[in-house]
Amino acid sequence: MNREYSFIVPVYNRPEETRELLQSMAALKFDRGFEVVIVEDGSSRTSEEVIKEFKDHLDISYYFKDNSGPGKSRNFGMQRAKGNYFLILDSDVILPVDYLQQVDIGLNENYCDCFGGPDGAHKTFSDIQKAIDFSMTSFLTTGGIRGGKKAVNKFQPRSFNMGLSKEAFLATEGFGSIHPGEDPDLSLRLEKQNFKTCLIPKAVVFHKRRIDWEKFYNQVHKFGLTRPILNKWHKGSAKITYWFPSIFIVGFVISVLAIRLGIWWMLGLYVLYFTVLFFLAILKTRSFKIGFLAILATVIQFFGYGYGFLRSSWSMLIIKANPEEAYPGLFFKDA
Repeated sequence: MNREYSFIVPVYNRPEETRELLQSMAALKFDRGFEVVIVEDGSSRTSEEVIKEFKDHLDISYYFKDNSGPGKSRNFGMQRAKGNYFLILDSDVILPVDYLQQVDIGLNENYCDCFGGPDGAHKTFSDIQKAIDFSMTSFLTTGGIRGGKKAVNKFQPRSFNMGLSKEAFLATEGFGSIHPGEDPDLSLRLEKQNFKTCLIPKAVVFHKRRIDWEKFYNQVHKFGLTRPILNKWHKGSAKITYWFPSIFIVGFVISVLAIRLGIWWMLGLYVLYFTVLFFLAILKTRSFKIGFLAILATVIQFFGYGYGFLRSSWSMLIIKANPEEAYPGLFFKDA
């Protein structure tokens, strides 16, 4: 297949990030043309003026629509794109110069209708962003690239760095209205229709993620709320590993209470875990400060996700609640 690439980027009140992303796109080294489709999702601070700066450097289209969430905005963009293979990015990423080359090489070697790539921290990111990146990508936490290289051909891509063929988009009708969780939902629906998903390990992006602790907590808490809903929708998709953050926080509370009984070894295990995490973060980032911040980021990640997962599991498994009624904030209505 002669692949023609179209980047699809939903944007919401982030003109500065849009400029950084487009600058990295303009610097891409690739021997064929590509399209960029920016979808403004009802922003009050639009990227329209930023787009004009790149009209002479990129084949770029800009659309403004009513707010309907990132999933529906991606669908909107793919419906209007000229290419036959869509590269879906969040606006808070920056691309290495060889990103598109690595995507093309990866698809030539192991074609799939939907791929995902890993993310990392750029040297210009803040210490908090680097600490959050570590907590979200370390093999010692719930992060990582969701299965790693051993799961190249059994992979659930995430929409901050995802590729999707036009054929797969038309067959599945793209993303649903839930957010977050629209990307694993799409991956599971693709699997049911026998489309192949894969990981392209070298298709890396620099992902800023959340820039403060409150936003990070809210993000991972929503991730925890979403997973039991997806398990309910997609029978057989649940995994024991989804329970680990909840087990972690319950175990921590028990270990603190056990001190009253003179039992210290349980809390000691947590101290050992965070010590190892601390030194691994230092080895990766060469910063003692980020080592300490990585511990805080991991605590926030585990407690935010674990608490959300317990709440939603109670609602879905015990009360048998309707997801949209129980957690309306996770769903966007059609624009």
